Amino acid sequence: MPVPVERALASLAEQVEAIDALIDRARSRLRVFDTDLSQGGWSEAQRADRLIAFFRRARGARLDVIVHDTRWLERSCPRIVALLKTWGHATTVFRTGPEARHAMDPLTIADDRHYLHRFHVDGLRATLAFDSPAATRPLVERFDEIWATGEPGLTGTVLGL
Repeated sequence: MPVPVERALASLAEQVEAIDALIDRARSRLRVFDTDLSQGGWSEAQRADRLIAFFRRARGARLDVIVHDTRWLERSCPRIVALLKTWGHATTVFRTGPEARHAMDPLTIADDRHYLHRFHVDGLRATLAFDSPAATRPLVERFDEIWATGEPGLTGTVLGL
């Protein structure tokens, strides 16, 4: 069994690196909650490349994203929008419902055993943990509570007239 590792992060640059490390470690499922994904390197080409590598690593890999607002994602993340077109069967982007609009602590969870938890969107303090399923469990439950309020947010297809 791998030894659990947990460390405090105090900068946005460390968090961007941590998200990349989580994506690189993920084998089957990534869950992301944020207010709008405007911080954390989501618009970078390397991030999109990492996500594609994640999808190719395992059949049935899933990426579930829930944000309060999709406008920044639509305007400033063309690579993520393009990824939705190609990997739409493996990716869901939801917008939070009114019941979860108070949530302000971004989460990135990989395989229910690794996580990055930013304590508040307005602060820079966060915790990164690897190989720690017990510590990840409450964050998975929190994500699931937020996810349960979700409504369709962004897709890779245009439907309607």
